[in-house]
Amino acid sequence: MNELIDILGFFLNFRFVALVLAGSVAGLFIGAIPGLSVSMATALLVSITYSWQTTDALAMIMGVYVVGVFSGALSAILINIPGAPSSVVTTLDGFPLANRGESYKALVYAIVYSCIGTLFGFIALFVLARPISNLALRFTPMDYFLLALFGLTTVGSLTSQNFAKGLISAALGLFFSMIGLDSVMGTPRLTFGIQDLQAGINIVPALVGLFGFSEVLMVVTNARLEGTAMTVSKQKLKASEVLKRGRFSLWYATIGVLVGALPGAGGPVAAFLAYSQAKRLEKHPSQPFGEGAVEGIIASETANNACIGGALIPMLTLAIPGDAVTAIILSVFYVHGLRPGPLFIRDSQPLFHAILAGGFIGSIFLLILGFFASGRISKVITIPKRILLPLVTVLCVIGSFATNNRLFDVGLMFFFGLLGFFMRSRSYSVAPMTLAIVLGGMMDSNFRRAISLASSEDNMLSALFNRPITFVLTLFIILTLVSQTKWFKQRFRQKRN
Repeated sequence: MNELIDILGFFLNFRFVALVLAGSVAGLFIGAIPGLSVSMATALLVSITYSWQTTDALAMIMGVYVVGVFSGALSAILINIPGAPSSVVTTLDGFPLANRGESYKALVYAIVYSCIGTLFGFIALFVLARPISNLALRFTPMDYFLLALFGLTTVGSLTSQNFAKGLISAALGLFFSMIGLDSVMGTPRLTFGIQDLQAGINIVPALVGLFGFSEVLMVVTNARLEGTAMTVSKQKLKASEVLKRGRFSLWYATIGVLVGALPGAGGPVAAFLAYSQAKRLEKHPSQPFGEGAVEGIIASETANNACIGGALIPMLTLAIPGDAVTAIILSVFYVHGLRPGPLFIRDSQPLFHAILAGGFIGSIFLLILGFFASGRISKVITIPKRILLPLVTVLCVIGSFATNNRLFDVGLMFFFGLLGFFMRSRSYSVAPMTLAIVLGGMMDSNFRRAISLASSEDNMLSALFNRPITFVLTLFIILTLVSQTKWFKQRFRQKRN
């Protein structure tokens, strides 16, 4: 009870609330612009807030973090360019809805369920920090590899009409993720003598190219430059209907928290896993998945925002960041002389309560700013495509260049844009490739670490697979692959008939 009173005390602190609001506004605009990431904004805040009081610094950073993760959905829905990797899944159903003139409806579901996911994540942080951290601590390198592999097999079956094409797309993404310096030997790998490739494939130009520039090319080749501008108007949506569609949202939020608590996994994995669950659970979606199902938006946005609370769990209790943003927040703690770890929550309760309060207040501002700004931002898609497409192309170039301030990334964006156009024109989904690029490095390093540790044992296979968590993850992968075979589908149809 005393803890709740301490947390509510921050709601009455005008300075604290104002700083969360300032961070929320910054996160809204930065997260919505492709190429400008929440981690970039948080990194800049570290240099600005190092001389501030710790609670003030945490207030602004939590505002940026909470609203910035959500606002990636705005560009994902409106112009088919995810503002962040975790918003990739939102494009699958959000953009088709916008194309049908229902962008407001898509935005409402994204706003409401982003808020629900965030609140659930911070409640989980408050209640379940120690148990989930203990589970994450039990994961071995082989478990992390299998978790990533499970995510890839799942998304391969859900984001492409053809399962084989989905796996081919994921395999191609894994190839691109291997480019750069070898994580173990430190030697160039698959760089073909190109110096700029030694740092690997940057996810931002790849993301912008695959989803943004490829869309420009698709529109141009389909000769849809002229025609009437899209009209975006507010629709009458009953609150009961919006909430009714999210009957499985708490399950998606649970997935987000659990995945967020696993260092290195993060929002993209949670969003894809939640989307896979939505497709299995929703027997009568509002539209077919991939064609504008609001259930897909609900799953993606609930899970990736719930990841925020989950990612903070290992950072606070184990000093292990759950994602890029919590890695930067960890540096904020060190700058202010704090040492997160198993004793942090017990010894530094006021700061723990400040983080929770910042998250809860940020969720409220997410709801307010989302409804206030979405109608204004959505006006961008009312521009005729003959005007909008050059603007999107310029945005793609700027977003790609802004990441590292080098023209090579712009070239990468054009390359991935052409590749995405080629794949999409032949019914290959680019979403599995995107996730594979994000997860490839983690898969590579953890698999090689697992093999290195097991090679010293008498029975290597037993050393790799003799743990319960490893066995369960392996079983999930096998079941996912088997469920996509023709034999299984035929048997399943027969049973249903």
